Amino acid sequence: MVFLPLTEIASRSVFGGGIPGAISFTQHLTLWVGFLGAALAAKEGKLLALATGELIPEGRFRDFARGASSTVAAGVSALLFWAAVSMVRLDREAGLELVEGFPVWVAQLALPIGFGLIALRLVGKSGTGLARRLPAVFGLAAGCWIGLRPEVLEFRPAWPALVLILAASLLGGPLFVAIGGAAAFLFLSQGISVAAVPAETYRLVVSPTLPAIPLFTLAGFLLAEGKSSLRLLRVFRGLFGWIPGGTAVVCAVVCAFFTAFTGGSGVTILALGGLLATALKEDGYREEFSLGLLTSSGSLGLLFPPALPLILYGIVASIPIEDLFIGGLVPGILLVLLLVAWGIREGKRGGSRSVPFSGKEAVAALWHGKWELLLPVVVLVTLFKGWATPVEASAVGAFYAFLLQTVVHRDLPLRAVPQVLRRCTVLVGGVLIILGVAMGLTNYLVDAEVPSRIVDWAQGHISSPLVFLLCLNIFLLVVGCLMDIFSATVVVVPLIVPLGLAFGIHPVHLAIIFVANLELGYLTPPVGLNLFLASYRFEKPLMTIYRSTLPMLIILGVGVLLITYFPALTLTLLGWLGRG
Repeated sequence: MVFLPLTEIASRSVFGGGIPGAISFTQHLTLWVGFLGAALAAKEGKLLALATGELIPEGRFRDFARGASSTVAAGVSALLFWAAVSMVRLDREAGLELVEGFPVWVAQLALPIGFGLIALRLVGKSGTGLARRLPAVFGLAAGCWIGLRPEVLEFRPAWPALVLILAASLLGGPLFVAIGGAAAFLFLSQGISVAAVPAETYRLVVSPTLPAIPLFTLAGFLLAEGKSSLRLLRVFRGLFGWIPGGTAVVCAVVCAFFTAFTGGSGVTILALGGLLATALKEDGYREEFSLGLLTSSGSLGLLFPPALPLILYGIVASIPIEDLFIGGLVPGILLVLLLVAWGIREGKRGGSRSVPFSGKEAVAALWHGKWELLLPVVVLVTLFKGWATPVEASAVGAFYAFLLQTVVHRDLPLRAVPQVLRRCTVLVGGVLIILGVAMGLTNYLVDAEVPSRIVDWAQGHISSPLVFLLCLNIFLLVVGCLMDIFSATVVVVPLIVPLGLAFGIHPVHLAIIFVANLELGYLTPPVGLNLFLASYRFEKPLMTIYRSTLPMLIILGVGVLLITYFPALTLTLLGWLGRG
């Protein structure tokens, strides 16, 4: 996936044209990476789920919850397996070709293979011993039966299955099962083939821009595996360590940098949490403040280019991704500055140790970290100069990070690269399978005219755009608390875009409001994702994390309101650049 886009760039420069089929093959490699990665995630128990399952205490009830959720998950996965088989069979009969001589159905085999492996893995993870796995085996058989005889559920009410799926999700079932299962049973209730779900999955995963997500994620993983975090920590300490709260400032900026490339705050907290927590402790910061700062900073970079949520929003809402990158800059800086101000306040009150400014050390640190600092510059210049598409720019970023860690600094031995690729593939797979099935649910909602009905209701009950924006903030905060930002983008964005147009909200402004609210949702009790990741990474009780994060949640909430009600923060820079 890295090689083909880079070859495209070189081929255009040398021969004036690209390589036939390179783009299509890159898109379909995304399909294989996504579904094999999801199968690996199922094997390792890392499929993304609602955090509600973590609230269940260890013991007999946790075992029951695991068995019940696995039973439903195995059944839904088996149903999606047969749906994917049906889709592949139809496209094989149609004789469609990816490029000349290469049939599409061969590339599409990733879907049934992925769903089938996941179903089997979920049975294996349902418990130890045959007796504990029998319910999951029953669920697998039931899913296969429905998949082979879908007519038994056609035109029947979907709500019993939806209630069962919701209960399984609350007990810790995978999120893709909740979304994909809901889509499948809703389609069946309308007499529509359940093959519509994998068909929509296929349509999204092979979209022209989506390969940028796994490639930018790979760049972030490569940076996190080496000593880039140490070099960046030294750079920002050299620049800001002299002010009160300087280390807190550094932590916020470093986290924002990494999250912009990895796209998920979880990677930032897990990869950098230990290092930054140690730095804060050594400089005299209170533990409660440090926990809150690192938990909150983990999602700060989602508004900075080349943040993956902005790329995905552009794909779903058909907005130029470059406009979203530009529109997110000032709001992203605002949120960082709010946390920086809180860090300075803590530094003054807590008497934390600051480092006297040294011009010599600042220059030395900048030189030492120059290659990391150049990475976003290289990516954005290739993109905005028109030298590369977003996918090609992401390939440039991934290859740059690879050379940086293996050749320039030699932090990452070549023998360790396969393990980095594996961990990246697991994360990408866990995200892409959710995105894919979410497209199926979105397609059902559009067919059922849900967006237009929501618009009619809102216009009939809400007259002021300001009131609409307040209601939107509350709704998105709840969504961000319950769903990861990627699946929420696919499911929710098609619903709110018509609302934004109806109330005269600029599309880019609406996008930044959406991402800012979802970023805040990561910190919202009781089930914000960052709260659970921080509890796991720092080995602290959830209530301790809740208390530590509350001040930052309020501060960032103020920032989100400013972004919402002052559209100039988003649109002024676009206007200056002639893109408003």
